[in-house]
Amino acid sequence: MLTLTSVQRDNIVATCIRALPNEGCGLLLGTLEGMVSEVLPSPNVAESAKLYEIDSRVLLRAYRRSEEMGLSVIGVFHSHTHSEAYPSPTDVAQAPDPTWHYVLVSLRDVPSVIRSFHVTEGVVDEEQISIQPAGTENRAP
Repeated sequence: MLTLTSVQRDNIVATCIRALPNEGCGLLLGTLEGMVSEVLPSPNVAESAKLYEIDSRVLLRAYRRSEEMGLSVIGVFHSHTHSEAYPSPTDVAQAPDPTWHYVLVSLRDVPSVIRSFHVTEGVVDEEQISIQPAGTENRAP
């Protein structure tokens, strides 16, 4: 299960909307149990409506920040501008870590749909997302 606050969910969706007409993207910092502590938006350096690529500077900052905070980089998020929130064949092929949470935001409909998946050796498994109320802080123990 992936646990987000409502503010973090809204930040993810807003990042994706701001990136239109391209896909939006970013990284998730948190605990190995799936509790997100921080959402780090990234420019989509692919500048594409069909692909995303995290900026290498954001990736480096994420790993440094997670180390400083005693957290981990636990996943990535990106949007699909005109299709459902489900990993495309390209997403599956590029999934770097089977422990990561792959959060997809579909901007096809209003309101936006947000879903999370694990991708292991090409197999996609959806996981539940728990949204905590505003004002709840997800912090490392």
